[in-house]
Amino acid sequence: MKSSHILYGIFLFLFISCSSSRISNRLLNKEAPASFKAKFETSKGDFVAEFHRAWSPKAVDRVYQLIKSGFYDDGAIFRVVKDYVAQFGINNDATLNAFWEGHKLIDEPVIEPNTEGTISFARGGPNTRGTQLFINIKSNSPRLDTLKYFNVSGFPVVGKVIENKAAVDLLYSGYGNSPRQDSIQVYGNKYLLNSFPELDYIKKVSIVK
Repeated sequence: MKSSHILYGIFLFLFISCSSSRISNRLLNKEAPASFKAKFETSKGDFVAEFHRAWSPKAVDRVYQLIKSGFYDDGAIFRVVKDYVAQFGINNDATLNAFWEGHKLIDEPVIEPNTEGTISFARGGPNTRGTQLFINIKSNSPRLDTLKYFNVSGFPVVGKVIENKAAVDLLYSGYGNSPRQDSIQVYGNKYLLNSFPELDYIKKVSIVK
């Protein structure tokens, strides 16, 4: 066997092992604390967000599960619309994306308004919240609290940036809605680095003890 084939086999084994170690149905049973803080380390600086389970229990559990599994690490903030929202939550690993896309959340009512600095799940219809979050760069209340489409109303808030919102305001917004989410799902950061090189990234997200 050629050495190149051996190296490829080793790489493939490590890739699959890495993905498998972050995919487990046990993750889906992790319940978040009543409230918790998370530190987001980004290419524009760090910020801290606080999440409250009472605001959207199923969704905050999902945020907790995703952070604990490292899902948001090394992920692009791929949609930044000036004075509107900054959106992220597609992993560089297509296998991980597929796993979580297969476990969408049931809908919950809007409890807290989408004011400046709050964080909500993106969704495109009934029971479609998965992994993507957006930060309200400016207040989008009451519009995003009540916006109705496909028999779903509004975007339930799950948390809020409580430290260094200035880092969010600095995120690169020159591409707006241009990056294609279906391409990110499949090709990950390679697609973004080639086509949208100025985008900012989340380096790591960790629970603040």
